[in-house]
Amino acid sequence: MIRILDIALKDLMQLSRDFKTFMFLLIMPIIFTFLFGYAFGGFGGGDADSRLPVGYLSQDDHWVTDTLHDLLTESQVIRLDENIFLSAADYEKLVADGDLAAVIIVPDGYGRAVLKGRTARLTVIGDTSTSAWTTVEAELLSLASRLDGAVRTASIIEQVNVEGIPFDYAFEKSLSAWDEPPISIEETTSLALEKSSNDSALAHTAPGMMLQFAIAGLLTAAQVIVSERKSRTMERLLTTATQRVHIVLGHYLAIFLLIFTQFLILITFAQLALHVDYLRVPSATLLVALSAALCISALGLLIGILARTEEQAIIFSLIPMFVFAGLGGAWVPLEVTGPTFQAIGHLSPVAWGMDGFENIVARGLGFESVLLPAAALVGYALFFFGLAVLRFRKLEM
Repeated sequence: MIRILDIALKDLMQLSRDFKTFMFLLIMPIIFTFLFGYAFGGFGGGDADSRLPVGYLSQDDHWVTDTLHDLLTESQVIRLDENIFLSAADYEKLVADGDLAAVIIVPDGYGRAVLKGRTARLTVIGDTSTSAWTTVEAELLSLASRLDGAVRTASIIEQVNVEGIPFDYAFEKSLSAWDEPPISIEETTSLALEKSSNDSALAHTAPGMMLQFAIAGLLTAAQVIVSERKSRTMERLLTTATQRVHIVLGHYLAIFLLIFTQFLILITFAQLALHVDYLRVPSATLLVALSAALCISALGLLIGILARTEEQAIIFSLIPMFVFAGLGGAWVPLEVTGPTFQAIGHLSPVAWGMDGFENIVARGLGFESVLLPAAALVGYALFFFGLAVLRFRKLEM
């Protein structure tokens, strides 16, 4: 056991001398987390107006028309786009260019017609083949019917001469009654998901970049093993009481400590600075980080044993980084791909690491949700470690 710790300590001291590389492995994941997070809307944009832009042009000067305008302004579905310098033809062009979902034109005499109970028509220009048109039409019909109903109710009350209820009062009460309908639908979000859904982009990019650059860190660790072989340090070790199993486990322990430390630092940074809630279930996060570190460390050990030169170590490290990260959903969530690509993607250990971390920080799931991803990562770790041991046994010193 002492020999294993000595070899691991020797590797860590050698890695610590390359401070620039160590900082690269910490700074680059942070930079790319910000880059991908910003690209996928993780920073800002949360208060953007999602209502459909609709042009509005009024040719009528009447208080009923003003009331319709107020109702449209308060709509949660459409957003009025008004410009007194634009004509009906200008608005029609904006609709044709796709800048507006539709345009509402209120003709002269609309307010008087509504007040007298006559048929009142609005002119609406839009592309009737789109879903946006259906939405705008439904909202406009609803608001116009609400206005017409309030006018008719107030007119009836005025005609029957109800004492103490003038037209204006009855109209306002009838119109405001729609604000509290007898039946309403209220949408709620589970408390477990509400917090994580706010930063869904960062909840994906933070673990994705962490896993990707953990594999990139194997470059330095693998070069240590290659350098030890080229300098015949490993050969001299075998002339002592040190056995091959000690060398393998010592190098593996050093790579594991490097990767696991990188994980802990990046998880702490994401929790404190980016508010990615890794600590919502600390034990689950720790299990996934531990399993991923075991897997990636075993891959690094295999690369170091397979590579004969520093150049091969670079190639053998970069290829898994890009292939595993791309297939495993570190760049783009596998959920947006088809079932075939998702199945292929889970051939990558990165996909299982992403599943584990995202189950915690993005999907709001509990400890049980990370057991399968952790088991898959441990399985990959045993597979890579087994290949490394078999190759090391046949290695000529």
